[in-house]
Amino acid sequence: MHEQKFESATTISEIIDDNISKVKNAFMDSNDVVFREFNIGGPEGHRMFLSYIDGMADKILLNDFVLMPLMLKAREVKPDLEDIRNSLIDATKNSAMAVTDFKEVDQIEDALLAIMAGETALFIDGYNKAIIIATRLWPARNTSEPSAETVIRGPRDGFVETIRFNTALVRRRIRDTRFKVKQIRVGTRSKTDIAIMYIDDIVDKRVLQKVEEKIKSINIDAVLDSGYVQQFIEEKQFTPFPQIQTTERPDVVAGAVYEGRVAIIVDNSPFALIVPTTLNAFFQSAEDYYSRSSITTFVRFLRLMVGTLSLVAPSLYIALTSYHPGIIPNKLILSIAATREGIPFPAFIEAIIMELTLEFLREAGVRLPRPIGSTIGIVGGIVIGQAAVSAGIVSPIMVVVVAITAISSFAIPNYEVATSFRLIRFILMILGAIYGLYGVVLGCMATLIHLVNLKSFGTPYLAPMAPFSMEDMKDTFILKLPWKYLKKRPIHLDPEDVLRQGGGEDDSK
Repeated sequence: MHEQKFESATTISEIIDDNISKVKNAFMDSNDVVFREFNIGGPEGHRMFLSYIDGMADKILLNDFVLMPLMLKAREVKPDLEDIRNSLIDATKNSAMAVTDFKEVDQIEDALLAIMAGETALFIDGYNKAIIIATRLWPARNTSEPSAETVIRGPRDGFVETIRFNTALVRRRIRDTRFKVKQIRVGTRSKTDIAIMYIDDIVDKRVLQKVEEKIKSINIDAVLDSGYVQQFIEEKQFTPFPQIQTTERPDVVAGAVYEGRVAIIVDNSPFALIVPTTLNAFFQSAEDYYSRSSITTFVRFLRLMVGTLSLVAPSLYIALTSYHPGIIPNKLILSIAATREGIPFPAFIEAIIMELTLEFLREAGVRLPRPIGSTIGIVGGIVIGQAAVSAGIVSPIMVVVVAITAISSFAIPNYEVATSFRLIRFILMILGAIYGLYGVVLGCMATLIHLVNLKSFGTPYLAPMAPFSMEDMKDTFILKLPWKYLKKRPIHLDPEDVLRQGGGEDDSK
């Protein structure tokens, strides 16, 4: 079986037949690769050879601005045919080809890699370098509003699967020469492009160096999505909490870069990675910064409440009804007892049945086609809940508790944190069934201890609460002051330029 490996570099030969043989052997049995041989300067002129992948290169650009000038128009304008024969290379690069972007490579492996990336490689007889012409043009999805991060007020554009489109969306929002986009290729076979974005005079250089080292150390044959990179560069693998923020919104990435964070964009993925991050960032939405501070503060307080409910509501119900009914008011406990009359299962089994049913419906709704997925989730939840109550399997109060828990989990802005809460919720339910309130408190304390010890690229996960920073408390998941009071960037990120208002220098001065 033919296996392509780029372990040793091969220099491009001045003999064009050798180069043609190497390129054709490398793409043996690949019917989508185009090979085109032609002469410049008439039938007796110099031989040329170009290769590209059909469907990934712009044929119109190649035909009208490369082949036609080289084969026809080069003989109609100065220099004339004899001059072209004598100084063929300079004429090809400087006089004939009407393209804006090309470069030269001297290794055959670099030429092959450029072809696989959608470029066109041009070889010239008697020249030991290949000219790589920028002809990338593959089918791409148009920018649209991210379905997972919708906002009422704010931009409606979102990332797509093409890395250059994504970097342009961020570059459009950061018109600063100190904004850098550093590109790295990862994957021994996929050669996936990864862009590291940051502002040079703001970012913490230690974090930037750590990010580059971790990405360059990735050793895998293919990187198909940013999730691959995320799992490789996260410091702690066995934790339910994400240590890297993901987003489909260019404005979120631009805002994070302005704060001194580092953004990572992976080709073929619409999700960008942001490091370092904190738990505080996962409870913030993009539109929080576009609305008035009083409204934002109220909404963030609601998110904190619903996040707490989604985490502990079922376990508290189990613990109170099973071990501590005396804490519940008399009228309420009598009402609960009346609804539980005839239920064959204890509260813990009830909760497990309903929570698992909810998880089944959630996964089914995601996997089904979008037009019917949401309908199945809503109708299925209502029908199954009512049927379970009518059959005497669960009590109505348990259906209410599980419904409140589900609605609360949907209000958490970040899907990954909501998923983490779902996992911890089951653990707390088990502890509540075994130890009552003591188990619930013990589980919450263990979770809090874990969060305190967790770091994202050296930044404490619970910053600015632990360690406490009064300056950073102006913008947390429970408070958002007006922009005129947010004069400094987050101190816990250790930015080089701390001042947000009045900081930096104007390049035009």
